[in-house]
Amino acid sequence: MADLDNQPPVQREQRPLWQRMSWLVLIWSGSVLALGIVAWLLRLAMNAAGLSSP
Repeated sequence: MADLDNQPPVQREQRPLWQRMSWLVLIWSGSVLALGIVAWLLRLAMNAAGLSSP
């Protein structure tokens, strides 16, 4: 069991920068879209309750 602690960590192959950045952009776009949908639903609910501005 002690031999397992002395082994070097396994290095994973790193993906290209464009793939990593595209995941970042995809996650950011999804979160912005989700926030927009929530804001739209809240606006609908507020308008239905009569809380609209003149």
